[in-house]
Amino acid sequence: MNRADVALEYFRRHENEVDARVREGIEAHRKGDARIRITDGEGRPLSGAEITYRQRSHAFGFGANLFMLDEFEEPEKNRAYRALFPSVLNLATLPFYWKDQEPEQGHFRYAAKSPRIYRRPPADLCLDFCREAGIEPKAHCLNYDYFRPTWLRDATVEEHKRALETRFCQLAERYGAAIPSWEVTNETFNVPFARELLDPAYSAFYREADFVEWSYRLAKEYFPSNRLIINDHTDFGCMRSPDGDFFGTRSPYYMQIERILEDRASKLDSVGFQYHCFVSEKEEPRIAKTRYNPLHLFDVLDTYARLGRKLQITEMTVSALGADAEGEEVQAELVRNLYRIFFSHPAMEAVIYWNLIDGYAYGKPGDMTEGENRFYGGLLRFDFSEKPAWRVLRQLINEEWHTEGNLCTKEGEAVFRGFYGDYDLTVTHGGRSTHHSLSLREDEENTLTVML
Repeated sequence: MNRADVALEYFRRHENEVDARVREGIEAHRKGDARIRITDGEGRPLSGAEITYRQRSHAFGFGANLFMLDEFEEPEKNRAYRALFPSVLNLATLPFYWKDQEPEQGHFRYAAKSPRIYRRPPADLCLDFCREAGIEPKAHCLNYDYFRPTWLRDATVEEHKRALETRFCQLAERYGAAIPSWEVTNETFNVPFARELLDPAYSAFYREADFVEWSYRLAKEYFPSNRLIINDHTDFGCMRSPDGDFFGTRSPYYMQIERILEDRASKLDSVGFQYHCFVSEKEEPRIAKTRYNPLHLFDVLDTYARLGRKLQITEMTVSALGADAEGEEVQAELVRNLYRIFFSHPAMEAVIYWNLIDGYAYGKPGDMTEGENRFYGGLLRFDFSEKPAWRVLRQLINEEWHTEGNLCTKEGEAVFRGFYGDYDLTVTHGGRSTHHSLSLREDEENTLTVML
């Protein structure tokens, strides 16, 4: 039995029923009708006006982390990365790891020309790129205890809370208006075993009962208008629990979120799931029953949608497990199947692939035997050549899920159905052309009136 037979078994077994749900979901939840009205200067409808429309961007978030911005060893790679990212993606996760942003108390690495730390480009540099490229930035994250500064290592709970409040306040003042979305906590189930709670890598505050709720109360105070997101690696499986920790509404993550939502002083807008396939080929037959099973994926998403919040795949890695052609083709087919499921679900709002380039994941750069690099989870190879998975993703986002066409008004009106996003329009009548923009959004009127 080859790898494709193992990894794709459940997608193939449930192909017909899943394909029907995916197609119906995309049509119902990712597309809408746009109505265009063309009138003369006195408001009278004009028939025969020609309209050309072309989608410029998606409303749905397709992203990746931006950790390698200007971090490559060669200028050519840095330039290629800056060009590749916005050619397909519209959302970027920026590194806001406290340990690396404030390595010494009171000394910050926000400015674009701050001292270099691998995979931690400064926030100002990232924001400059996002503005230039038309990318929406997202911050990861406010309170990730494992990456707290070393100068807080021996802090009391109250000292830690005071330092966190200073951090929240400072980030809100500096970046609150520029970054719409903030992950508040990350991987709070990272140490499930009691003995590991004594590990000095985790703070005394981390062991307090109100660690999570306190964080979201504070985030609501300082980021009242921003989108606040929780992030964890449960339910879809992780390094510690490859089969996942999903028990329906009795799942620990589900109940943790319920507690946050029950606290009226807290605020939570989106539920984030990590989807990292850091498993060996030997483990795939076991994990395929859940992680590569579309019925299980839909079950998880349907269950969490009951919480009444939008969902995100916040960190996604699909492993090729090597540089061979078979592994890369299996990775590509998994990417296609997974993105179609996630894009079709009504509660989903974004899918963020984690590391775009092989050899630059968490670990020693270029060493394909070390750390996360050994799973070959990038969408492009170390030399930036395209893997089949990158071509699949580009085809889905830029072609299959893309709308453009031509219309002609009848009694001053024309209607087209397209994917939610932003559009460029050209209206031509009587030898005169004008250019316009239209934003097509869910639950909005989506009507544009043009007076010629």
